[in-house]
Amino acid sequence: MGVVYYANYFVWFEVARTDWLRETGWSYREMEADGVSLPVIEAHCDYRRPARYDDELEVRTQATLLSQIRIRFDYEVVRQGSVLSTGHTVHAAVDPAGRPCRLPPRVIGMLG
Repeated sequence: MGVVYYANYFVWFEVARTDWLRETGWSYREMEADGVSLPVIEAHCDYRRPARYDDELEVRTQATLLSQIRIRFDYEVVRQGSVLSTGHTVHAAVDPAGRPCRLPPRVIGMLG
C-alpha cells in the first residue's frame, strides 16, 4: 500500500523520547544505572494523514510532569510542515524491583 505501518509511530515516539532525554544531558542508560526506569503505562496515537515509505519526517516531542512519579510525552509527526499524527505516552518511574518511585530530581528539573 505504500503507507507506513501504524505501529511504527510508537517506535518513532520511543526514538524521539530517547533523543529528548539525551538532548537534555542524560540518557535512559544513565537513568537506569541510577536505579530508575520509565515503562510506558499509556500510549495513544491519532492518525490524521498517512506517512508514506521514504518520507522525511520530523517527530516533535514535549514532556510534561504529571506527578512526582509520572511523566507524559506529547508527539507530533510532521512532514514538510504538515502534521500527520499526534500522540502521547505516559510513563511511571519504577525502581529496580518494579515498584513506583519518585522521578529523579534531575528529570523534574528538566521539565521545570
